[in-house]
Amino acid sequence: MFEIAPSILSADFTRLAEEISAIREGGATILHFDVMDGRFVPNITIGLPVLKSVRKATEMTIDCHLMIVEPNRYAAEFVRAGADMVSVHVEADPHLQRTLTAIREAGGQAGIAINPATSLTALEEALPDADFILLMSVNPGFGGQQFIANSLSKLRRLSAMIEERGLPTRIEIDGGIDAKNIKTVVESGAEIIVAGSAVFGGGKPTEAVKELMDAATIWA
Repeated sequence: MFEIAPSILSADFTRLAEEISAIREGGATILHFDVMDGRFVPNITIGLPVLKSVRKATEMTIDCHLMIVEPNRYAAEFVRAGADMVSVHVEADPHLQRTLTAIREAGGQAGIAINPATSLTALEEALPDADFILLMSVNPGFGGQQFIANSLSKLRRLSAMIEERGLPTRIEIDGGIDAKNIKTVVESGAEIIVAGSAVFGGGKPTEAVKELMDAATIWA
């Protein structure tokens, strides 16, 4: 079973409460919240104050993706501010296991995010401490990018790695997912599908979420 996690990075922030209501009506169950600091990635987005406001506006699961340096300093704070899931980048945290533990102790689900060019071997030691892995299928920092094709192979290898170890770890994927490729992505092992432009880009997020769900469940 898969879930759609629209990224509010692509939403209309002047109508954010309406946009969140619209995606929930379409069947989305997770709200993806992109946090960028202008250092780990070349962009600056939103942080704790916006998260606290969003938490008041919805009962949806909130999934915070921290694209920041020193994530260990802030990860648990995002849980306390209302996040249900928090992922930190393996490339940014030299003490990853400690950060994952802090997220869990604060009451959240702990995730490891991994960039397209980073080998899956970087996950091996910390994998048992993660509730989910966020596989980036674009280089993080901006919305609207094209899906990196060899991410499918990496996704399948990650799925096999988790299965071989008998772990309950879920796989989330983020970047360039749309109605044309979501079926293949789900077939390859992804369980949480992040979509930004594909949901909010056309101005009809309710219909867009339904279209993604339909496209993923039409099996050939």
